Amino acid sequence: MADRKIKILDTTLRDGEQAPGYSMNLYEKLEMASQLERLGVDIIEAGFASASPEDFEAVRSVAEQVKTCTVTSLSRALKADIDKTFDAVRVSMRPRIHIVLATSDLHMRYKLGMSPEEVLERARESVRYAKRLCDDVEFSAEDATRSDRDFLEKVLETVIEEGANTVSIPDTVGYRMPQEMAELVTFVKEHVKGIEKACISVHCHDDLGFATANTLAGIRAGAGQAECTINGIGERAGNASLEEVTMGLYVRPDYYHAYCPVNLKQIYRTSKLLTTITGVAVPPNKSIVGANAFAHEAGIHQHGILANRATYEIMSPEVIGVPQNRMVLGKHSGKHAFADRLSILGYELSEAQLEKAFASFKQIADRKKTVTDRDLEALIGNQHTHFEPTYLLKSFVVNSGTVISATAAVKLIRDDEVYETVSTGDGPIDAAFKAIEMTARSGAVLDNYTINSVTEGEDALGEVIVKLKAGGTTVTGRGLSTDIIEASIKAYLNGVNKIVAPTKS
Repeated sequence: MADRKIKILDTTLRDGEQAPGYSMNLYEKLEMASQLERLGVDIIEAGFASASPEDFEAVRSVAEQVKTCTVTSLSRALKADIDKTFDAVRVSMRPRIHIVLATSDLHMRYKLGMSPEEVLERARESVRYAKRLCDDVEFSAEDATRSDRDFLEKVLETVIEEGANTVSIPDTVGYRMPQEMAELVTFVKEHVKGIEKACISVHCHDDLGFATANTLAGIRAGAGQAECTINGIGERAGNASLEEVTMGLYVRPDYYHAYCPVNLKQIYRTSKLLTTITGVAVPPNKSIVGANAFAHEAGIHQHGILANRATYEIMSPEVIGVPQNRMVLGKHSGKHAFADRLSILGYELSEAQLEKAFASFKQIADRKKTVTDRDLEALIGNQHTHFEPTYLLKSFVVNSGTVISATAAVKLIRDDEVYETVSTGDGPIDAAFKAIEMTARSGAVLDNYTINSVTEGEDALGEVIVKLKAGGTTVTGRGLSTDIIEASIKAYLNGVNKIVAPTKS
């Protein structure tokens, strides 16, 4: 049997983004969508257009920007929602309407308050209506894995009759085991009349830790589309991880007899961008993209790796674009060498972005003996600013010790005018944050603070990520420096600038 192509629907911007802690503003969604396009996913689910004016604008903006991927938005099985969804995606070169309607007895009774007959008719009407607007329509039978099979069969046959191009059978609450998921896909293939006219899709959640396994089991049984998220983010325990699904197919083509033509070298870059945008890091033991995924500490493992990498590595880090820790540039390097290295690492920057990044690189190179690929990756990741900052950091001085109160003097620039404030705090970082707030008056409250070492050594770059709350809004601020206090100040100021910036999303 020839290998089948598996389509990847990425729902990071919809199912992933609606999970607590992963919200993104308009510009961040557009940036993520651009990276998903570079990654080469088939479909980008850009949001839930009817949920709010902000979501509608985000979906529409992604649809306008993306050129090579299908763009879809989830929609309830209501004409008003379908109209709103189509209005958002119609500007796409490849629009899709994605309708969801629950089919399990539990959901029909307690969530929808509808009888099976009413659900069947609603499914028919909604797909028929959507098909008049858009050639590409997907129907998801929410909670399909806990639905009565005979009823699920009727619903899928009905929506296919009305023109649904794709039918999704979600494991909405992560209840099923891999063998059960495979059996359900087989059932749909063998019993649903007209299924040859539609693509079977699987959408699995990770409540019991089987989302990726269930997705791959569904693919092996005949599903032609997998719905995933970057880093496996999503409601509750998350969704099937795109990097795990795609690398599972890459490493085991002999088992799945299927492939998905994503750009594997962009996997790591995409994962890092998501963590940069959301401020939520992946665990070090996360498969594929975790910091320890390609690390070997045990002596017996190290010996095997040195003799033959295949002894303990079934894939190489280069395949997914993991940069290697080697010196590539120094303080005497020019912009051409800098731009060339970024190109090799897979980054595409405009001239203005390159100038800004190069200026930051020079500052770092003056402080570090060597600049590694990981340093460059962190530097570029912290260049993501989609607005002109209101406040710029001019200088700071902190005093702290066991016998004195921590004090910080911070000078900020706004509209070419310098503002200096002095504050005390529980420590130098707290004092600096209070000093910034005395000038900016943003109303920000620190919700979370994390610091990570980008590379090893005494001159390692420190990356600080803060989450600030103000007026019901949560923003993420990032800062990078070899000085953790400076990184902290930059991170807080980055968050404050987002709060006080003119609203554009």
